[in-house]
Amino acid sequence: MEPVRNQKLAESIAEHLEQLILEGALRPGERLASERELAEKFEVSRPCLREAIESLQKRGLLETTRAGTIVAEFMAPLTEPLVAILQSNEKALLDYLEYRGLIEGEAARLAALRATEHEIEAIRACLERMKAAHQLDDPTAEAGADADLHVLIYEASHNIVLLHIMRAFSDMLRRGVFYNRNQLYAHKGFRDQLLAQHLAIGEAIVARKPEEAAAAASYHMRSTGETLKKIREDDARVARVLRRMGRGELLARQSG
Repeated sequence: MEPVRNQKLAESIAEHLEQLILEGALRPGERLASERELAEKFEVSRPCLREAIESLQKRGLLETTRAGTIVAEFMAPLTEPLVAILQSNEKALLDYLEYRGLIEGEAARLAALRATEHEIEAIRACLERMKAAHQLDDPTAEAGADADLHVLIYEASHNIVLLHIMRAFSDMLRRGVFYNRNQLYAHKGFRDQLLAQHLAIGEAIVARKPEEAAAAASYHMRSTGETLKKIREDDARVARVLRRMGRGELLARQSG
């Protein structure tokens, strides 16, 4: 009966870990505790734990590296081909912002309704980190806090599908697939507006005001879209001027 018992234990552990991954408690790229520590935590033998981990590896949720067992980037089969398509498509940014405009308001509304006290505290802490980075005039740190805040809101929405899709988009955004956040934060005068917009979203969620949170998030996306469009137009004008300035190099020189 021992093999049967071990099999059921392994299935139970695998289901538990899968649930943690699904709910976002264990995130892609995070390394699990050692086999010995996990076996002690679950109060099972190491062979039993190994069987549970192997079952999740076969399903693409965990992978073993020299550094240990990590949560797999299980959205990569979807996002990696998408990255290649989006990076070569000029319209992708506008479509991405349109999509975010549809999603962000509802995510913020759900977060205001569903966030746990722990999640509320995490949002508060992120807002404080954003304010500190703003005071230090550190656009890189401020942009990082910006990305973190949105992920915290997705988590607090307690919608699993929304969480994983938007977390995948957030990872792509951190890698500059859609646009460079630092460029956005460096845009004259917009950093103050971004801080005010993020504070409005976060504070509405903390105050459990779903409609205010939704309105603030929707406004933030509209404002971001308008600013990015202006940055693109300015860049295009500069590029045209530079091309005109360089036209002489392409023309034959006039004799005498």
